[in-house]
Amino acid sequence: MGKIISLVNQKGGVGKTTTSINLSASLAVLGKKVLLIDLDPQGNTTTGIGINKGDIEYSVYDLLIDKCKIDDAIIHSKYKRLDVLPATINLAGVDIELMEKDRNEPGFVKGAQLKVKLDPIRNNYDFIIIDCPPSLGLITTNALTASNSVIIPVQCEFFALEGIMQLLNTIMMAQKNLNPSLDIEGVLLTMLDSRTNLGFEVVEDIRKYFKERVYNTIIPRLIRLTEAPSHGKPIVAYDPKCRGTEAYLNLAKEVIERNGQ
Repeated sequence: MGKIISLVNQKGGVGKTTTSINLSASLAVLGKKVLLIDLDPQGNTTTGIGINKGDIEYSVYDLLIDKCKIDDAIIHSKYKRLDVLPATINLAGVDIELMEKDRNEPGFVKGAQLKVKLDPIRNNYDFIIIDCPPSLGLITTNALTASNSVIIPVQCEFFALEGIMQLLNTIMMAQKNLNPSLDIEGVLLTMLDSRTNLGFEVVEDIRKYFKERVYNTIIPRLIRLTEAPSHGKPIVAYDPKCRGTEAYLNLAKEVIERNGQ
């Protein structure tokens, strides 16, 4: 059965989208069949993997409000073994529509719609990676309910641990009320600037706090990683020999190993 992993942190700018794109592409390069789901209304994962929003007929929004079937919304990307469930700005209003359906339709569960849609196709994939928005609202609730586990990207900067307690409380609430089997897959250190001591101090703090849950791989702060999405490419396609490619391939290997695949 395919493993569903959400990338979650209510702080913006910690590398969720960069990691969603590059972890998915790296898993695909290593021979895994992957579905990448863009659950952020900004749709940066969708464009970052090279999909033109003007070409999207159905998106994850249409899927969640029952306007289409999941097979209609999934796009086969130009990268082998990597499919995408795209997002458009329509997703910004999905909370209201889901709450309305919850009120008016008996049996409709507003926080479980993504799970309901993914269950029939999850065996088609080795991994399903979900890029969540920088908030802990109903969209993220849907992701947590559908997921086996979460990866928490944490930026190697001064306020790294700020907000982590709130996030952990949200994950515990999701475990208690929605998804008892939800687990923390791992904590990923991102945007390490190796020229400063501060970054390494943050690494030490986070390793002390989360212990063996922290991945050995640390994602460096690199211009190439920020350039790649503007070309609609994961780093492994944009610059196969750069340190960013090496880092994300190593992360993908750790994820595969942790899941015994």
